Amino acid sequence: MPTISMFYGIIIRMYCSPNEHNPPHIHVYYNEYTAILDLNSCELSDGKLPNKQKKLVEAWAELHKDELMADWNLAQNGELPFSIEPLK
Repeated sequence: MPTISMFYGIIIRMYCSPNEHNPPHIHVYYNEYTAILDLNSCELSDGKLPNKQKKLVEAWAELHKDELMADWNLAQNGELPFSIEPLK
């Protein structure tokens, strides 16, 4: 599962598999926390993050929604997704 972005100790990854389940999503890791963010709503759909990191990830996903969806389409074809600029 490639890392597509990292910022403020948060790691964003996306599985590269034609069999990865919908809806489009990313996996988020921060210290001992893990979560899944739905790319359609840019909100957590599973797991938990501290409130500050949750807001950062949701804002980042909203800013990069088009790039994330393009990466999702690549990943669904078994291709590696591109890296996406971190939150600054």
